[in-house]
Amino acid sequence: MRWIDLRSDTVTVPTDAMREAMYRAEVGDDVYGDDPTVKKLEEYAAELLGKEAAIFVPSGTFGNQLALFTHCKRGDEVILSDDCHIVMHEVGGASVIAGVQLRTLATHKGEMNPEEVASKIRGEDIHYPSTGLICLENAHSNGRVISLDNMKGVWEIAKRHDIPVHLDGARVFNAAVALEVDVKEITKYCDSVMCCLSKGLCAPVGSILAGSKVFIDRARKGRKLMGGGLRQTGFLAAAGLVALRDMIKRLKEDHDNALLLGRELSNIPGIRVNLEDIHINMVFFDMKETGYDSDKLVERFLERGIKINPGEDGMMRFVTNYWVSKEDIYHVVAVMREVLGT
Repeated sequence: MRWIDLRSDTVTVPTDAMREAMYRAEVGDDVYGDDPTVKKLEEYAAELLGKEAAIFVPSGTFGNQLALFTHCKRGDEVILSDDCHIVMHEVGGASVIAGVQLRTLATHKGEMNPEEVASKIRGEDIHYPSTGLICLENAHSNGRVISLDNMKGVWEIAKRHDIPVHLDGARVFNAAVALEVDVKEITKYCDSVMCCLSKGLCAPVGSILAGSKVFIDRARKGRKLMGGGLRQTGFLAAAGLVALRDMIKRLKEDHDNALLLGRELSNIPGIRVNLEDIHINMVFFDMKETGYDSDKLVERFLERGIKINPGEDGMMRFVTNYWVSKEDIYHVVAVMREVLGT
């Protein structure tokens, strides 16, 4: 049975080209620096992201936490949005791994107000922690893309206070496609950036953390401490190279399919979709007015070969990806109408 999986773009499986590249990959012990395919991936990723160096890590959460661990001293304070992935979906790792305190700010649809960021930077006082890092996220976990002006505003304040900026760019290539800019136009407003090779890019495992050479040299030791020093990683890096070289070019298809899905869902009575918030491949919608329980919807969809997640905080989320076609979108909407009886 072929499944239509809208739970996330993390569910993507490798393409045939990736499987072939993995099969033929030249590998070595990466902890010793002997894996040529990993080296190629890290060099290519650094150049693509406009940074001096890069390091391959097992996951996006690992990459973000390694960035905090590398940038900060224990007891430092990190300024970031209250709805970002590091706060919401990384299991409190910042307190366990880096030993830092998170100072969260409310956002307007994912964007922190630069002036509010400035007001939260700690001055010198015996009672205060030091502000060690500011974190941004683009594209944001809410599916929106943060404007370059907003990023620039936060960046300039950070530089004024000599504080580094880390970008959670799990879907930074989706953001670049949505903004119609080279990804370097986004990453120039951060000192370090993490991007995922999985998700919409279809690699089976792995993310990239990029920054200055000094930063990455320090991060490499931190990666080993955190258990991320892998061995013949070239099999995974080979898929990552295909992801960066080929899969970025087709992300707009996922965005277009998400917008189509959002428009079609908005035509169903009781479903409310904010179409203006569909910037990338995520569709958030409210179906409370239908009176239908989201847990029951998961079961009914599963019976028809469609995988979805239940609601979170009253909102449903469908995510398009490489393996979801336009025809699949129309089928999903038809099943939704059937289940709701509209």
